[in-house]
Amino acid sequence: MILRARGAEPSAPAARSRWYERELGWPTAGSDPVELLTGVAFDVIELPAVAGFAMLRRVPRTGPVAVEGAWMRLLVAAGSADELPELLDWLEWGGVTLDLGAIGAGGRITAPCPARSWPPSLAAGAPGERCPQEAAVWLRPPDAKGEVEPTLPRAGFGGDGGAPDLVRLVGAAATECHRARLVRALPLPRQRRAGEG
Repeated sequence: MILRARGAEPSAPAARSRWYERELGWPTAGSDPVELLTGVAFDVIELPAVAGFAMLRRVPRTGPVAVEGAWMRLLVAAGSADELPELLDWLEWGGVTLDLGAIGAGGRITAPCPARSWPPSLAAGAPGERCPQEAAVWLRPPDAKGEVEPTLPRAGFGGDGGAPDLVRLVGAAATECHRARLVRALPLPRQRRAGEG
């Protein structure tokens, strides 16, 4: 229970937590930072941001997307995290090392800083203050005016609610993770390999 003086505004984290819970129906935990619990309303596919930005160019409609530091997080339908290993096998990525993972039931992610269109009371601090550079931010925020869950990628072909199906999303993510890994392995233009004279 947060005690505050009569008429005082709640702290930005408390306001953010309440907003996520009331407006989107997403359970939260913690207070600084506020965390969103996964496996209830959504799961998360996580990949390096470099691969994620390349994937977003290929898959323009994804559902909500957040970035925190070097990682991109794609919100997908609850239960999708459990399907990722078998889906990667089915797409023939099973034996390939990828920086691609999933966060499902029992997991947490940092609640991204609010989108500009959200109420000012959710700001990270004083009005007009920006979120810290390392903070989680929405690239494609959830639409607070409508149901979010129907827009999340889910298993099966075709997708619905404006997002692709999970198979296409994971296929594109795996491809871009693999490309990013190959690019990191390439020598720089004037770099010599062992044994070259």
